[in-house]
Amino acid sequence: MTEVRVTVDGVNYADDVEPRLLLAQYLRETLGKTGTLIGCDTSNCGACTVSLNGQSVKSCSVLAVQADGGEVTTIEGLARDGQLHPVQEAFRECHGLQCGYCTPGMIMAAVDLLGDNPDPSEQEVREGIEGNLCRCTGYQNIVRAVQSAAKNMKPGAQQQTTEQQAAPVAGGGN
Repeated sequence: MTEVRVTVDGVNYADDVEPRLLLAQYLRETLGKTGTLIGCDTSNCGACTVSLNGQSVKSCSVLAVQADGGEVTTIEGLARDGQLHPVQEAFRECHGLQCGYCTPGMIMAAVDLLGDNPDPSEQEVREGIEGNLCRCTGYQNIVRAVQSAAKNMKPGAQQQTTEQQAAPVAGGGN
């Protein structure tokens, strides 16, 4: 057994773990962070994506001991004070999910992408989420959600719903 000290979603933990325990298993089985999903165990699907020290990683390809001393944010840690993170809200508003299995990993990858590129083009969004697979949506609404979140996250931007974005402006045309 090896001791691991890690901060997960703002809470400090110290646990003895098997050296071969995957971070995904540690988060789910030891800490109860079941929003981190395990889809393939081979790092192909991205459902297990979390933020480790500010970078998105596929937690099925990281050992828990490799996270020792680090800071992990899971999908459960994005919402603050009862408010969804802007990326979570955009996925809801833009219907960026269907079955929902890929959604936690997609959102975590999108948060990382927007941290690096706050105004991505459609192609840049597609490249930024390419390591996360979705078998339901065709990706179009996911891309829309990420771009909507980017707009809503700009300083001074008011978050708009999809209906508000599509609504005609009163008195705005002839």
